[in-house]
Amino acid sequence: MTGHYLDTLAGFAADVSYAQLSPGAAAAARLVLLDTLGAILAGSAEPENARLAAAMAERATRPAATVIGHAVRTDPLLATFVNATAGVALEVDEGNRWGGGHPAIHVVPGALAVAEERRADGARLLEALVAGYEVSSRIGGATVPRGNVHSHGTWGTIGTAVAVARLAGADARTIRDVINLAASMSPANTWTPALEGATVRNAYPGRSGLEGLLAVELHRAGFTGLPDAPSDVYGTILADRFDPERALDDWGGPLRIEQNYFKFYACCRYNHPALDALAAIRAREPFRAEDVVAAEVLVFPFGLRMAAPAPPSQLAAKFSIPWAVAAGLVLGHGDLAAFDETARGDARIRELAGRVTVTADPAMTPRRSDYPTSRLRLQLCDGRTLEGEAGVVRGDAENPASEGDVVAKFEALAAPVLGERRARELAAAVLAADELKNVGQLGPLLTPAP
Repeated sequence: MTGHYLDTLAGFAADVSYAQLSPGAAAAARLVLLDTLGAILAGSAEPENARLAAAMAERATRPAATVIGHAVRTDPLLATFVNATAGVALEVDEGNRWGGGHPAIHVVPGALAVAEERRADGARLLEALVAGYEVSSRIGGATVPRGNVHSHGTWGTIGTAVAVARLAGADARTIRDVINLAASMSPANTWTPALEGATVRNAYPGRSGLEGLLAVELHRAGFTGLPDAPSDVYGTILADRFDPERALDDWGGPLRIEQNYFKFYACCRYNHPALDALAAIRAREPFRAEDVVAAEVLVFPFGLRMAAPAPPSQLAAKFSIPWAVAAGLVLGHGDLAAFDETARGDARIRELAGRVTVTADPAMTPRRSDYPTSRLRLQLCDGRTLEGEAGVVRGDAENPASEGDVVAKFEALAAPVLGERRARELAAAVLAADELKNVGQLGPLLTPAP
């Protein structure tokens, strides 16, 4: 089996055709592109991301790609770095529970920057997105990473490299070579910065995107890789186990981009089951946040690492189950404002978060659809106990949101940066991306109106 899986994946990436995608896969690709651009636009306004954009624009020697959310252009390498970094800053980017963590933010920035430089059409961009997404998600799904290895960036080099090679019209042999070069350039990233709120974590996808573009350049320059680099890197360093056979699980079924999830809470997805359980209680029982004496959350084992009730920063708050539940109780939502500096200064949320406990059920896992992913119990001051549970979270392909919901999320994220009119225009253009003759037409729409 060793090596054969790479031939299969590389062959798919070389041959994928937008015209031959199923209607479901084509629609998924357009929505994933739209959602990812929304995440980048929203994150682009964060102060550190604005400063990074300005710094990278100053280094432009080949200003061929748009720095999203800013009226500047730079080299595709640097645009990829900036845009991918912005795209995870607010924890609203899509993901895939079957593998790869968050494939789109590791594929879209590099693919878009290079497609813009090459004046590729929209169908070719979507083909590159599907190719990079499928390959990186499947290699991620074949990996059982070590406990503190963060999925951001880890397989991202492969996703970016495959998409960029596909844009250049590479054949299957070349794409296999590029996969191997990219795997050997995979960043080693940990969960610790995310859990402690250090925003260097946001640079993980930026770094892997940059490395993915460089992998393609290394191949053009004649560099060589291992025959099976994923088995080497993930099987011996970054993971407890790498099973090549799992990379082809359910091959021939729906594409991975059709099996994704969209986020409707602005926080780590491991918070989402508890917030869905809270929504289930609210839909059934009237109560007020001030009625809650204590809350008990039962989650999958990793959730125990997200049990800190007093996160020191916005990013850390997005990785705190007690904070997410407390903010959801007090504010009634899990939107961006539930984790910002105003919310973190809210004494009601801080005090209530200290009364949220987190325990684990070993049988729970985000990948199961036949068992709860969270249970929430609220103790009220009148003696009542309210309970709710969640299964597959809202926004997942098995519990889908509508296209309208995804578009509304995009416009809510993009409008503060672009203005409402331009956000609507961009949404319409991306949903018809397959009709674009030149991806560069998106560039002006990705920056604020004058």
